[in-house]
Amino acid sequence: MARDVSDAEPVHGRDDLVAWFEAGCKTPDAFKVGSEHEKIPFYLADKSPVPYEGERGIGALLAGVQARLGWDAIEDAGKLIGLFDPKDGGAISLEPGGQFELSGAAVSDIHALEAELTAHLDAAHTAAAPLGIGFLALGMSPVWTLAQTPRMPKSRYKIMTGYMPKVGTRGLDMMYRTATAQANLDYASEADMVAKLRVGVALQPAMTALFANSPFTEGRPNGMLSARSEIWRHTDAARTGMLPFMFERGAGFEAYTDFALDVPMYFVKRGDVYHDVSGQSFGDLLAGRLPGLPGERATISDWANHLSTIFPEVRLKRYLEMRGADVGTPERIVAQSALMVGLYYDSVALDGAVELIRGWSAQARQKLRDEAPRLGLSAEIGGRDLRGVARDMLALAREGLARRARRDGRGRDETLYLDPLDAIVASGVEPARAWLRRFEEEWDGSVAPVFGEARI
Repeated sequence: MARDVSDAEPVHGRDDLVAWFEAGCKTPDAFKVGSEHEKIPFYLADKSPVPYEGERGIGALLAGVQARLGWDAIEDAGKLIGLFDPKDGGAISLEPGGQFELSGAAVSDIHALEAELTAHLDAAHTAAAPLGIGFLALGMSPVWTLAQTPRMPKSRYKIMTGYMPKVGTRGLDMMYRTATAQANLDYASEADMVAKLRVGVALQPAMTALFANSPFTEGRPNGMLSARSEIWRHTDAARTGMLPFMFERGAGFEAYTDFALDVPMYFVKRGDVYHDVSGQSFGDLLAGRLPGLPGERATISDWANHLSTIFPEVRLKRYLEMRGADVGTPERIVAQSALMVGLYYDSVALDGAVELIRGWSAQARQKLRDEAPRLGLSAEIGGRDLRGVARDMLALAREGLARRARRDGRGRDETLYLDPLDAIVASGVEPARAWLRRFEEEWDGSVAPVFGEARI
């Protein structure tokens, strides 16, 4: 999340929380798409991590990007920790270990999304070059230990760092050493949201496999194709996972609201201060009896910020966030959004995707999610491997994009952005498996070359 929400409107009860989701409904002609991606900064000279402080630190990098773009500063206790575009709504933020994130604006088509990403990378590279900084596009930092990884000066991360070890074994790895790409999409109604969320959740393991790009940890293979995805399985069961309740009869905004109310809080923000209420109940804040802030009552900003601390495979806000992919090349970042636009924004394609996952039980979906980080496209469900599922998924998306017929200045539609994913399915070789082959056959057992070859 790029920045925490500030909206002091009071929440009077559960109905207000449900209504907040309902207000996200849009007519199909107003549907847009957004993309987010994290990349890992490193010093080109010695492949070491980049701290926040110093003349060549991440704070200086942010300042350099701000000088180029003119975006508004986002500060935390006087430290520059992000940038916000007041015109279009895009933002740049820092993840806990210094991962440099673009949270893109909501745009009308994939052509605009690709142009935005290109402009962002140009600005980032221009600011980074004098500092000797490069960016790595892998789902997990391949060399540095957790102790070697820098920490960013953000108050919410300090609270999360203290809480994570209490609820899982890999939460700090998730925060400090992983990097993801995400696609954000709209819904028209409660029923449309449910259909899209179900399709998205069921197919996230296929996304994990297609985008698997984190096979190295601390200088050697880690036994996974997507270590990032595997780490999420051991982070915090209360706020992660496959949302089986959303596949039950009657699922909708109320069911997700009740789920979110049960997820323990991290913080409450009042003014510029983050109050540590980790492990406490949003329901208690709603009732004015939160132990950490007696008498305080929930606001809309509290709800929006709380929702940003919930991490299922698909997250519901006033749009849907696809959260199953490792970060990768710019082409794959764009392809992720193209894939979901093709599936979600064409009714025939969405109906086809619903049929594709029909009959998958909660147990089968969970088994697939558990196996995809290790097996990638070889994982199976319903007697089929994920390679076959991904092939069908891509075919539906391609047809959907073709029917959308959104063309660029050269007359090309959005189907061209799916080509990198079609190539992965055709070869059956996930990005991580390709890296492992190079490690074994060309790199002489060293991961050092990945800093050059996976540089974004």
